[in-house]
Amino acid sequence: MKTNEATIEDVARAVDGELGGDEPGALVRDVTHDSRQAGEGWLFAAVRGANLDAHQFIPDVMRRGAIGVVSESGRPADFAGAWIRVKDVRRALALAAAEVHGHPSRSLNLVGITGTNGKTTTAFLVAAMMKATGEEVALASTIEYRIGGEQVKAERTTPEASDIERFLRRAVNAGCRVAVMEASSQALDLHRCDALRYRVAVFTNLTRDHLDYHGTMETYFAAKHKLFDGSLGEMPHTSVVNIDDEYGARLAAELKERRVRVITYALDEEADVSAHDIKFSLGGMQFNLRTSEGEQVVRSPLVGRPHVYNILAAVATGLALGFKVEGMKEAIERCAGAPGRFERVAHRGDFAVVVDYAHTDDALANVIKTARDVTPGRITTVFGCGGDRDRTKRAPMGEVAARLSDVVIATSDNPRTEDPEAILADIEAGLRATSKPYRKIADRREAITLAIDEAQTGDMVLIAGKGHEDYQIVGKDMIHFDDCDVALAALAARGL
Repeated sequence: MKTNEATIEDVARAVDGELGGDEPGALVRDVTHDSRQAGEGWLFAAVRGANLDAHQFIPDVMRRGAIGVVSESGRPADFAGAWIRVKDVRRALALAAAEVHGHPSRSLNLVGITGTNGKTTTAFLVAAMMKATGEEVALASTIEYRIGGEQVKAERTTPEASDIERFLRRAVNAGCRVAVMEASSQALDLHRCDALRYRVAVFTNLTRDHLDYHGTMETYFAAKHKLFDGSLGEMPHTSVVNIDDEYGARLAAELKERRVRVITYALDEEADVSAHDIKFSLGGMQFNLRTSEGEQVVRSPLVGRPHVYNILAAVATGLALGFKVEGMKEAIERCAGAPGRFERVAHRGDFAVVVDYAHTDDALANVIKTARDVTPGRITTVFGCGGDRDRTKRAPMGEVAARLSDVVIATSDNPRTEDPEAILADIEAGLRATSKPYRKIADRREAITLAIDEAQTGDMVLIAGKGHEDYQIVGKDMIHFDDCDVALAALAARGL
């Protein structure tokens, strides 16, 4: 099988493009959308973005030895190199990269996970289960990209199409047979997942988020839907769907009508994989897992109803791949999940401090309810909303926090170029919906410190929104900021 090269003619044919130039048999070593990556023998996809037109970088990439360009524009008369004109350059980028790298997804059991919440923890669980069975596993998540024992920090939830294909080719070459990746709605909409063959596609849920990009919930759902309906090129072999979610129930019904193999999971509805007799504590949870193989008692260090759903999704995925529950159960009971997902900050005090990534109203509601299940005292929630992002979720997040917490401190998340006080004003519209006490403190460090200073026996301080992130974006600057580190400093100041 081809691994790292194809002719320019091969690529033009794969992308259904019009090839111009004098070297039809020339070999393409790699494909990129990033002019900084381009080198000798590379093909450059000139993408026109919202803020930047990559055509301006064509002279530079050609000087550095690029073989040519993929573009929606016609070939300039004075251009010396191959030029492939296409209808959609983003889709062409995916198809070209798949061709050059020899379609590595076809050599893998590729799992794609989409949904508003739960993608990362589910991905970590699936990877842990596969590794426990002796499989070499690749993982592309919001937190990290991992091939076997090698890992690097992730730059985004779902990489660009060319980066995905390069990653999967490296995974195949390293001996991986399973790859697990998150598939964000924007990535699906922007063709980053096109030309991938998914063995299993997972739908976790759909709640309000990214409406600044998608506009409506139906458009948001339509983007997620692409992972399951063949829009990417091929139908997944099996779809795993949460049917407690209204959009998931719609999706499962539609797929079953099309005679697609579906494994459902749920807590409330009758499903192929389910759980009952759930018991929570701050140290973990226990429940009875029910599958086609019977019932098993599962004990997990994870906490909360959302994590039960994540475990069910992971088990259903394992079943779709042909693994037995008993082997998966052992891995689940050892897996601590993903960093920044209801992560407990260790200290000597008699109250709890938890950091979580929740950054939508639904996710925030779920994590506060989880906190309530294991907290005898008060819950103080510290959270903010990102600037230059979906404003429609700010007031609902404020309302949820005020309704379900005992005390709320609204603060900054990543304000970016927005005025932090203006973001807090949007949140406050929801905070006012109840009579619960709240404060607005734009400085996130100050807000976290105050919450910990005021914590009493049996309380929980819940710091939400950033989770694993170790930075804050203020203006156009990225500064180091880690909620766990800030919390530890505040605890140390209390002698804890």
